[in-house]
Amino acid sequence: MLSTLRVQVMNAYAELESIMDVVVRTYSGKGSKELFSFLEEHKADVEKLMRTVKGFESYTLARSSESEGGLSMTVCQDKAGTEESVRLAKEWISKNAADIRVDAPKVSVGSIIIHATKS
Repeated sequence: MLSTLRVQVMNAYAELESIMDVVVRTYSGKGSKELFSFLEEHKADVEKLMRTVKGFESYTLARSSESEGGLSMTVCQDKAGTEESVRLAKEWISKNAADIRVDAPKVSVGSIIIHATKS
């Protein structure tokens, strides 16, 4: 029974590992404070946009305690989803916040190891 459970856990981990990707966009420097104030004012629109990404799992937008900017984190079922989220975020900011001159974000991508949620 223990070996069966071990195989099930390993299979579940392998499935999770192959389908969950993450992208973190970190904004700091010029214009980041103004951008995050704007994003906060339009948070319903931003959330709605991120939910359109194919394979969407979760989205987080947070102010940084270390700078005047912040970060966004998108988790998707695959790399195509995270790439789409980066493209959509860039387009949305260019269209809706064009008057805010902000430095390009640092973009970090990777594969999920643990994705814990309250359930």
